[in-house]
Amino acid sequence: MRTGGEMQICVSSTNAKDFNTSGNKRHCRLVVFFFFTFALPMQHNKKSTPSDSAAYHIPVMLQECLDGLDIRPEGVYVDVTFGGGGHSRGILSRLSKSGRLIAFDQDADAARNLPDDPRITFVHANFAEIKPFLRLHGVKEVDGILADLGVSSHQLDTAERGFSYRFEADLDMRMNIAEENTAAQILNGYSAARLQDVFSRYGEVRNSKTLAEAIVQQRGSRPIRTTSDLKAVMRPLIRGDEHRYLAQVFQALRMEVNKEMEVLEAFLCSCKDVLKPEGRIVVLTFHSLEDRAVKNFFKTGNCAGEPVRDFYGNIDRPFELMNKKAIEASAEEKRQNSRSQSAKLRIAKFVGHKFD
Repeated sequence: MRTGGEMQICVSSTNAKDFNTSGNKRHCRLVVFFFFTFALPMQHNKKSTPSDSAAYHIPVMLQECLDGLDIRPEGVYVDVTFGGGGHSRGILSRLSKSGRLIAFDQDADAARNLPDDPRITFVHANFAEIKPFLRLHGVKEVDGILADLGVSSHQLDTAERGFSYRFEADLDMRMNIAEENTAAQILNGYSAARLQDVFSRYGEVRNSKTLAEAIVQQRGSRPIRTTSDLKAVMRPLIRGDEHRYLAQVFQALRMEVNKEMEVLEAFLCSCKDVLKPEGRIVVLTFHSLEDRAVKNFFKTGNCAGEPVRDFYGNIDRPFELMNKKAIEASAEEKRQNSRSQSAKLRIAKFVGHKFD
């Protein structure tokens, strides 16, 4: 949908809870076009610049990601985690006038960073829905896909979003405010066993059982609603470095709130349906579980890492690995951007369903 030759914007109210491989019915509503076409420009009438985007979020391993995409000037590319737009601007810089970029982000704040460029289409939706939204925009196949799975600096630094233990705020942590479940609802609604699983699996919290039981005991007398409420429960239980412990717990809650692993798996599976032969997929991860899922998918075509064999026992290998080991940021980048310290970059080329 174009207006005045400017970038396209598509808006969805789809919930992340619908993004799984069980075949649940998915839905899209383009009902807030007015907001993004009129209200948003009135509120943010200053055009986004590279310096604005850098303040929002510094892209990790920018050059490595762009090189990994092996960009064709006239190609069609997708940045499924637009955020501050740093990676997207890099892609646009390598595209010709006939090239095209589709940028996804479920966080409405990201739309403020859109460059004034007719080659970009912004889709306000979760990237698990990459396939139907590309179809919606008349795109069946793309030359490359980029995914940066980290939380943006803007989200962490916006106190009211509740992502960070550094600020006093309600425990929200929703990437998309249209979602139903907040971190507070999880803390006050999950059983001790379920909380333990969340903290152990997504945060690798060593005393996850003790923490879960303490939360259940506390909420029996008073609900846990704010970051300070949660920290008060956690403080007597902290083992080792306090900041690391707090970060692990908050990370676990964020991943559960946004169903990040389910979304990642749905996205990866969809990539096989939208990549052209020889198309590239580039994924930046910041958590061992995410990296393992991406590694398994690139090797076997599924997140479980189980080889798929044909009738004769030959293994299906739909991707060719461009790097056998995950690429890490340089020592210089790690010094300049602390967020890059845990980043791992994996690159693969789609070769179709080939058996060997």
